[in-house]
Amino acid sequence: MRTTGEPLNPEVIERVRDVWGLTIRDGYGQTETTAQIGNTPGQAVKPGSMGRPLPGYRMDVMDADGREADEGEICLYGGRERPAGLMLGYQDTGGVKGEGDTSVYHTGDVAMRDADGHLVFVGRTDDVFKSSDYRISPFELESALIEHAAVVEAAVVPSPHPIRLAVPKAFITLAPGHHANRDTALSIFLHVRQHLSPFKRVRRIEFVADLPKTISGKIRRVQLRRVEERGDVANWPRGIAFSEEEFSELGSAKLTQ
Repeated sequence: MRTTGEPLNPEVIERVRDVWGLTIRDGYGQTETTAQIGNTPGQAVKPGSMGRPLPGYRMDVMDADGREADEGEICLYGGRERPAGLMLGYQDTGGVKGEGDTSVYHTGDVAMRDADGHLVFVGRTDDVFKSSDYRISPFELESALIEHAAVVEAAVVPSPHPIRLAVPKAFITLAPGHHANRDTALSIFLHVRQHLSPFKRVRRIEFVADLPKTISGKIRRVQLRRVEERGDVANWPRGIAFSEEEFSELGSAKLTQ
């Protein structure tokens, strides 16, 4: 079984396996490319990984300085032509830099590579953000959030903070039978404390009726970031918001971690 669009949360993969007995094989490619990374048949699927680079493609994970790294942007290499698998439909690809064997296509996607060469999707370069100088992947936090019974969908974006510069904030849609109130927010805050490291915890929550999405169904985090950064609320119905500072039940740890 294959999936398309954004990476599937682990909860979805496990549910498909338990109910239908099917193994979902995550992979990676872009509109501009063919499939570049995948869990091919015969290869053991590592949970959370989108697999290894597929045969015929030259690719690497590069840091901000253009050096090979274990976490960084996925880049495709080409010879004297554009990188293999990159579509010919653009007159100017924009992301290809250099000449000859040094030409590189920058995908704009960030991944981590483990010791076995498996790649784990982290997020778009413009979705990943820093909080107290820690690098935060929205996908990891969202995966933890949807494991809570009250959460149907979640989108995490940076929310300005006077000390940390930004803290993770989650926009959440609720499952039927759950209400956007203080008790639900407290339950979710407690849940993420059990499943995430202190520096990754969601610090703010806003319950909304729906999340902004593209035509293909992807969540438009860029719109939510504008809401937080600039207060851009045009055509956006704001929801009911809570911050962890409002909950004495969470203890003093909320102020120090």
